[in-house]
Amino acid sequence: MLRSLNGLLGYNLEALDGSIGSVSDFYFDDTDWAVRYLVVDTGTFLPGRKVLIVPAALGLPDWATRLFPINHTKDEIKRSPDVALDQPVSRQVESEIHEYFLWAPYWTPGFPSPSMPAPVPPKRRAEVPEEGQFDPHLRSLKEVTGYHVACTDDDIGHVDDFIAEITGWYLKMFVVDTRNWLPGKHVLLANEWIERVAWDEKKVHVSLPTETVKGAPPFDPTEPVNEEFEVRLYDYYGRPSARV
Repeated sequence: MLRSLNGLLGYNLEALDGSIGSVSDFYFDDTDWAVRYLVVDTGTFLPGRKVLIVPAALGLPDWATRLFPINHTKDEIKRSPDVALDQPVSRQVESEIHEYFLWAPYWTPGFPSPSMPAPVPPKRRAEVPEEGQFDPHLRSLKEVTGYHVACTDDDIGHVDDFIAEITGWYLKMFVVDTRNWLPGKHVLLANEWIERVAWDEKKVHVSLPTETVKGAPPFDPTEPVNEEFEVRLYDYYGRPSARV
C-alpha cells in the first residue's frame, strides 16, 4: 500500500490507553530507504517533548480517522528516554530507546532490510557508529524536502514528498515539484532511479534526462498512488515494475 509521507503528517497516535500526540516527521535510512522512526509531537500530553516510534510498534491504521494505534501505554511513553531532536540522534540514544521498548535494533547484523524491488544506489553503510556517535545515514523527511533534483543534463525541480510502501515501511518513490521548469506540474520518480544524493549540496541526482522527465505522466499530490498509475509510470520510463 503506497502512501504519501506528507499526507501522514498530523495523524494521531493512539496508545493502548489514550492519545499521545500526532506525527510531525519521519526518519529514514539513506542506505536502504527504510523508514526507521515516526516522530511524535506529544502536544499537551507531554508539552515540549517529541518521541520516536518504530513502525513495528504500530497497529493497523485507521485511514478514515487518520489514526495510528501503537502497542504501548501512555505511561510507557511518558517514562521513555528523552530525545533531543534539535541535534543528530546518537547511536547511544537509539540504543537506550530500543532497549527500553524492547524493539529490535535495526543496526545489528541479520536485521531484515525492507523488501525492495531493486538494489538502491546510495552507498552502503561502511561502518556502524560507536556508542555516543550519531548515525549519518539517518535522515529527516523535513530535512530532505526541498532538495534540488538533477537529471543527467540539467536540474528539473525539487523534492516535494516521498511515497512510502506502508506494508514494509520503505520509501519507494519521490515527488518532484517542477514549478520552476514546468509551472504547476508534479512528477513521480522511483527511488531506485537515484544515482546518488549529494547531501552536502542538498541535491538528488537521477539517471534520466530532463526531456524524459518533462514528458512524464503528471502526478496529482491530492490523489493516492494506485497500481494503475504505478504501472503507467514504469511503462513510460521503460523500467520494469516490481510490485511487492
